[in-house]
Amino acid sequence: MKALKIGDLTATTPIVQGGMGVGISLSGLASAVANEGGIGVISAAGLGVLYNEYSHDYSEAGIWGMRQEIRKAREASKGIIGVNIMVALSHFAELVKTAIEEKVDIIFAGAGLPLNLPSFLTEGAKTKLAPIISSARAAKLICTKWFSEYKYIPDAIVVEGPKAGGHLGYKHEQIEDEAFSLEAIVPQVVAEVKKFADEHNCNIPIIAGGGVYSGEDIYKIMALGADAVQMGTRFVATEECDASDTFKQAYINAKKEDIQIIKSPVGLPGRAIRNGFLDKVADGLCRPKKCAFNCLKTCDIEKTPYCIMLALYNAYKGRMEHGYAFSGSNAWRCDKIMKVKELLDSLRQEYAEYAAKQ
Repeated sequence: MKALKIGDLTATTPIVQGGMGVGISLSGLASAVANEGGIGVISAAGLGVLYNEYSHDYSEAGIWGMRQEIRKAREASKGIIGVNIMVALSHFAELVKTAIEEKVDIIFAGAGLPLNLPSFLTEGAKTKLAPIISSARAAKLICTKWFSEYKYIPDAIVVEGPKAGGHLGYKHEQIEDEAFSLEAIVPQVVAEVKKFADEHNCNIPIIAGGGVYSGEDIYKIMALGADAVQMGTRFVATEECDASDTFKQAYINAKKEDIQIIKSPVGLPGRAIRNGFLDKVADGLCRPKKCAFNCLKTCDIEKTPYCIMLALYNAYKGRMEHGYAFSGSNAWRCDKIMKVKELLDSLRQEYAEYAAKQ
């Protein structure tokens, strides 16, 4: 595998561990991935719940919690540490400013277009910025907007296909449409970004994710022009993943037919593992009575069938009867829990074996 270079950062293994909330990818998983030459990513989503002993103010606790997670990851690794901060989070700006203050290596921002992300950079800041998009059109918009308004060029761009886990940047009817598959959109994004990069005499690495499972998958996606891949699902089934063992076991126990598309309170379709909680939601049995967090800009408490923050927090803690696990389309293929090193070694071997046949 060719190393991934993002400015002055070099990941010897071109794999970015996707940010997974609530609590699924914290400092434990991120540092383990970074130690193996990949890019480890802490999810900022829901840290206000995880760190509520610090403050009963959700936003304040979340900001403090992210500081702690970045610092813990730094202590445990000398590798590349990133954070994933969703644009849809109510305290997006404060989280971004905090991550920059903590000198995190890279910020990944999706779940909405991070059009103003460069505005938070301070003089001398070395934090890299990578938007997460789902189309060539969105990539062009970000590149043009960032350069015209801030004279800033994205340090990398993540393109997520419709087979990803969690919230998807696609309409329901696009999810199974081959025209929107990762294999179809990667060359489009690569071409669009290359055009912009050539105009500005620079290089913008493309990181592609969504349904990437094996070393063979990595080879095929990189052969389409991607410089690296983003993987989330595979890292859930690792010892170092920060989720409860019960959460991980949901992946191991899942069958292909259990992976389903749900309508999330965030207002986007999402991919998750079917369970009793989601069945109850489908039957209309769950209703939040009030909002305790105001965590998402897009959540309408009057219409949402359940509190997504509590559902994901419960799942992270292993209380699956009160929550559910987001997952990528291939979660059902996970059959054992392994160490991060073992996983990455196996991916590198699969990649090399497939490359040798080409």
